[in-house]
Amino acid sequence: MHRMTITRVTGRRIWDSRGRPTIEVEVESADGTVGRGIAPAGASRGTREAVERRDGGKRLGGYDVSGALQAVEHEIAPLLVGREAADQAGIDAALIALDGTPQKSRLGGNTLIATSLATLHAAAAQARLPLWRHLAGAQPVRLPLPQIQIFGGGAHAGRRVDVQDFMVIATGAGSFSEALEMTAEVYRCAGERMARRGPLAGVADEGGWWPSFEDNEEALDVLVAAIEDAGFAPGEQVAIALDIAASEFGQAGRYRLALEDRELDSDALCERLVRWVERYPIVSIEDPLAEDDEAGLQAFTRAVGHRVQVVGDDYLVTNASRVQQAAAVGACNCVLIKPNQAGTVTETIAALKAAQAAGYAAIVSARSGETEDVAIVHLATGWNAGQLKVGSFARSERMAKWNEGIRLEGARPAPAGFWGRQALQGGDRS
Repeated sequence: MHRMTITRVTGRRIWDSRGRPTIEVEVESADGTVGRGIAPAGASRGTREAVERRDGGKRLGGYDVSGALQAVEHEIAPLLVGREAADQAGIDAALIALDGTPQKSRLGGNTLIATSLATLHAAAAQARLPLWRHLAGAQPVRLPLPQIQIFGGGAHAGRRVDVQDFMVIATGAGSFSEALEMTAEVYRCAGERMARRGPLAGVADEGGWWPSFEDNEEALDVLVAAIEDAGFAPGEQVAIALDIAASEFGQAGRYRLALEDRELDSDALCERLVRWVERYPIVSIEDPLAEDDEAGLQAFTRAVGHRVQVVGDDYLVTNASRVQQAAAVGACNCVLIKPNQAGTVTETIAALKAAQAAGYAAIVSARSGETEDVAIVHLATGWNAGQLKVGSFARSERMAKWNEGIRLEGARPAPAGFWGRQALQGGDRS
């Protein structure tokens, strides 16, 4: 038996950052090396992304994964044992065929991505390489520019504000470590400012402050003030990124802003967001319109795409063909890359390559339901994606990932440098 041959595939139930079950898959090879993959879980999801397999019913809120674990034991393990872990494309294709549904609904996108990632980790272990280096091969790669949440809203914070993520990007940082240090100061100052104001209700799902604001603009005003409190020039040293997550409060071109008790059509929401871009130091806006509002996304991209990143998440769902279609019609100029949204590593890479071929920027992203797993940092680095988004600057499932980036920066050999502001759409990404 070849040393790279897979000899055992095991699934186990573990727990994510919301205290919900998730699935971990372990792949062991003949040489004794082991790879483990863990499936994260999103709160706001695009309707076209890979579907999780959950048990349903009342037990554990319907979130248990015993059916997914049975699929690993009885269907996936027999499929993979005897194959070579290094054949990522072949294994992923076999998993997709075994599932046989457009959105992985039979075996579950969570089941497949945990297995696919475990196989990837096993291949890296066989090669005696850190995951990022295994992915990069001989190509020089750089550490990504972080997008880090300061205020959480939308589905991540009981919809206390309509906008889901108010983030900062340390555009003036010269290294990954410096970007984190700058963000730490902004995060601290934002918390202090909110504590003085009073409407502070702990932290949201991804670790961002969970405040109560009178309107969405107030959150932006406070964020700008926190950047200044930290001693940075807004827009020059630290800029703002937003995840509107518009599919969560709109469809068919109509948007309900609960915080303001107002309904806007697509044009009115576009106009409001354009005003924000003009008024605030915003460099990136994710999901500004709902996933079914392609005309609105086209209009918004025409209006501000030369100035900011217009990021497709629910609209593009880490799908290569959807990225290609969006590029053809001029909707968005940046793609969010979420492995569990695609369902396999191979499909995730295909979406990233489609974005790069279209001239889009890319942000590799974690999900709101996470674990201690740090693979996402290695993916963003090894794929040379440019940007990384894993949540806020609090909670260990987030900090584990930021800390892993620091380790990679100090490794020997280390990545070739830091992307910095060049990673943003409109920058020189050569």
